[in-house]
Amino acid sequence: MLVAGDFQLTRFAGNPILAPKSGSPWEGVVTTNPGAWHDPATGQVFLLYRAAGNDADHLIHLGLATSTDGYHFIRASDTPVASPLPFTSDGGCLEDPRIIKLGDTYYVTVASRPFPPGRYWENGSPVPLPHHSFPADYPAALRQNLTSTHLFLTRDFKSWIRAGRMTDPSLDERDVVIFPERVGGKWVTLHRPMQWRGAGYPNAHPAIWIARSDDLLAWKELHLLAQGGEAWERKIGANNPPLRTPHGWLQIYHGVGADQHYRLGALLLDLDDPTRVTHRTLRPIYEPVADYETRGFYNGVCFPCGHAVIDGTYFLYYGGADVTCNVATCRLDELLACLLSQPVMR
Repeated sequence: MLVAGDFQLTRFAGNPILAPKSGSPWEGVVTTNPGAWHDPATGQVFLLYRAAGNDADHLIHLGLATSTDGYHFIRASDTPVASPLPFTSDGGCLEDPRIIKLGDTYYVTVASRPFPPGRYWENGSPVPLPHHSFPADYPAALRQNLTSTHLFLTRDFKSWIRAGRMTDPSLDERDVVIFPERVGGKWVTLHRPMQWRGAGYPNAHPAIWIARSDDLLAWKELHLLAQGGEAWERKIGANNPPLRTPHGWLQIYHGVGADQHYRLGALLLDLDDPTRVTHRTLRPIYEPVADYETRGFYNGVCFPCGHAVIDGTYFLYYGGADVTCNVATCRLDELLACLLSQPVMR
């Protein structure tokens, strides 16, 4: 049996599985933070990833790649499969897609901003260039180029329905994921409103919140699900969509400590009542140590948005240092055994 704290996912020796394409105007400097979907009928894995070129605005698109083994990917198109729409609430970037599928339709949550973030690794923050700005008398809370989450629908990753914004425009809300099936007849979503912390809140730092609703786009009543407790996870947020297992919903999350590195932990949520955390890793199950994770536009980042289970192996697809796409794996039963060895949450 694995001892709690000893478990780690294994890096694929062939990482990065997708890297920027030299000279490309839309993916020449960034291909990262991939969402994923595995089609068990065909064996194909779809990777929907964040991409950007070398433009000063740093306009961010979505690209698509496919694989037949989960490790080796081929780009599906020479052009983005989705791009920002100028002068709209998702006019600056489409980032960090999380994918579920209901019937024949993929539901994708996408983090976006009204204006491109600029070269944030040089500027220190995602501040738009002077030619991108709201009028001075527009509400101050909405002039900050905050990240919202939008819902995109597609059947083929080519044609898209931009269904609408899922979050309050006055909040910085980029880590929104949808459960892959309704629970008790309700939609369940996870959130991470950045401003909900400190005085007046039960959490001192940004945390994971949960909501049940009849409508994905309506305003939701959020309840605190989990907050950071260990030194490596002062700020936490959900990553890929939850995975149903016999022991509960498996949820991978990231924790950010004082060193600003993004490490990964795991939660188990009750199948019938996902507002209840049953088990949780106390130590990271993955952390940035490889060059492609520690050196890039954001040093020290492992950030997954998608996963797949293929013949009992758990594939976790993640972005490295805001530049590349990578994969780490383990046996799913071993990851669950690690979680179940942790103290039961009360």
